[in-house]
Amino acid sequence: MGEVKVVKTISRALSQSHVGFALFGFFLVILTYFTVFEQFSTRPPNALLRTSPAVSAQMNPKEQETDALKKDDGIKLEEKPTPAVDFHGEEDNKNTENDRRIEDHENHKEPEDAEKKDGVDSKQFGHEPEKKEENDSKQFGGGTENRQRPPQNKPLCDTADPRSDVCDMEGDIRTHGISSSILFVPPYPVSNPEPHEWKIKPYSRKFMNGIKEVSVKQLHGPQEAPACSVRQSIPAVVFYLGGLTGNYWHDFTDVIIPLFIEARQFDGEVQFLITNIQGWWIGKYHMILKQLSRYDIIDLDKDLQIRCYPRMIVGIRSHKEFSIEPSRAPNGLSMVDFRKFMRIAYSLDRDYPIKLRENVGSKKPRLLLIARGLSRRFTNVEEIVKSAERLGFEVEVVDAKFNVNIAEFAKVVNSCDVMVGVHGAGLTNCVFLPTNAVMIQVVPYGKLEHMAKIDFGEPAIDMQLKYVEYSISAEESTLMDMFGKDHPIIKDPMAIHRSGWEKVGEFYLGKQDIKLDVNRFAPTLLKAIDLLKE
Repeated sequence: MGEVKVVKTISRALSQSHVGFALFGFFLVILTYFTVFEQFSTRPPNALLRTSPAVSAQMNPKEQETDALKKDDGIKLEEKPTPAVDFHGEEDNKNTENDRRIEDHENHKEPEDAEKKDGVDSKQFGHEPEKKEENDSKQFGGGTENRQRPPQNKPLCDTADPRSDVCDMEGDIRTHGISSSILFVPPYPVSNPEPHEWKIKPYSRKFMNGIKEVSVKQLHGPQEAPACSVRQSIPAVVFYLGGLTGNYWHDFTDVIIPLFIEARQFDGEVQFLITNIQGWWIGKYHMILKQLSRYDIIDLDKDLQIRCYPRMIVGIRSHKEFSIEPSRAPNGLSMVDFRKFMRIAYSLDRDYPIKLRENVGSKKPRLLLIARGLSRRFTNVEEIVKSAERLGFEVEVVDAKFNVNIAEFAKVVNSCDVMVGVHGAGLTNCVFLPTNAVMIQVVPYGKLEHMAKIDFGEPAIDMQLKYVEYSISAEESTLMDMFGKDHPIIKDPMAIHRSGWEKVGEFYLGKQDIKLDVNRFAPTLLKAIDLLKE
């Protein structure tokens, strides 16, 4: 206002003359120049914005937040030179875009073009959370929780193995035994992939007929799960008793060894759920079962409870006949581990046989001769015993009957250094022999060497036993007296094999006994003595 009064006073004084009027005009031009220069010189073109502490204190909240983002090491915003002032409004548009990007960053939002790339409406981010969750659910199959918890990569069930189907599940598993149902409950709703259901034969030979199946089903989510009536903090193993069980060798090959593979890793902290339970079988092998599990056995077929477990294995794996493949077993378990486990289960003292180099003349090696009661019997047991005794053995003859007390029988086997037996279930007792003991398998006539090797030869080596095989001649077989040397059963065993397994089983396994030629067999016994000297 003072400047206006001065101008008016001067204009009145100068207006009295033409010269004064000219000077007045010149004065107005100078005044206008300085006014404009002062206004526009404060923000020169292309200058970089720098904020001092004093100026920062005078900023509005939006400007302070922008400046803080630039100084934050965790968030790097690209700094660009401030563009020159444009009197046509372009600068205001660019500043507005910058403000929008900073605001989006503060609100944890992606730029608008990124939102469009995913096909999601930008209004859902920060403004309409319920719609956002619904859209994400369609997009990812289960809402935001699916993105935080990756789907299970490991299949619940392995049905590709040629011998056994097994489901190994971790998480929330619930059983309804009376309906033979096992339910896997995912921790969050599952829409993709679709839930699956498997029919599992919880027995080691999946192609056998007559094995009761168990249903393993993956639910859509917790909302479908029945409430737990019993909740356990330990794993469980589900398996079937039946099939070929009742045969001593099959008891071990089909159930006990596969169960050892699955359960030993838990060191007793596991519960067994058995379908088609057999009381006599449980009683016969109770010392093995209680060593594998400290918990009560559940009769799954009669169980009305909803039992909940953090892990469950449905089915038992069989790697090969009467043996274990360490590369496939938990913790690299082997048949050496299994044989040591047998020593623990039956409290067997000896882990090594006699060392003949240290006991020359003082103690004889003990030989166990397995006698059979039905087919493939030794018809000259006394002659075999006398021959072995002449060669320096102390001989024990035992008959591994069906109802034998395994604990007592195991101690007898463990006390021996050499075991001799005809191909058959009695040789299963080799699991009780000490490490590096000798097992001699007498192979019946009829080209059965391959079967003998698979069933007992390779497993014996896997157990760290010293294996010796003796194949009898036709003259040592009672089939010679029964059919004569010109019959195809004697003359051409391979023709019998080509006719099918039934004939092989009927004649070479079912109708044959052995009269051992002790002179022919003597070198085999001497080889056993040599092996005990190693």
